[in-house]
Amino acid sequence: MKNKNPNLQEKIKKFEKICGANGMKLTHQRMEIFREIASSDGHPSVEEIYNKLKSKLQMISLDTVYRTLSSFENIGIISKVSVSDNKGRFDSNLIPHHHLICTKCKVILDFYWPTFDKIKVPSETKKWGQIFSKQVELRGICDDCLKKHQKKK
Repeated sequence: MKNKNPNLQEKIKKFEKICGANGMKLTHQRMEIFREIASSDGHPSVEEIYNKLKSKLQMISLDTVYRTLSSFENIGIISKVSVSDNKGRFDSNLIPHHHLICTKCKVILDFYWPTFDKIKVPSETKKWGQIFSKQVELRGICDDCLKKHQKKK
């Protein structure tokens, strides 16, 4: 069976390395939770991850998924993307990138902006503290939602 996501093995190796460096045990549940988010082509919510795993892992709880994702985020394996529906979405893409977020359907797409990435942060931000990363979230209405709205008119 061919792997649908050629980067999955690379992500899993990085995951194992980061877990080891942070003293996090590689349990079966943690591996499956990470594999689910890493193989996703979107930005799944906790509930979506839980619903996909509950048939495979009968002893898993929604709370376990919440706590595990929080732990993953704390050690830098994944990042959390906030959407206006108050559901955190999770992203295993650790390559510097930005997000397009549809305010209607809540779809999140990654995009890359090398020109922005090269811009230095304004000097006055140094007074605030230390900046670790910079990301852009562009919010609007995606083409699919715009087309649906046009059809209703």
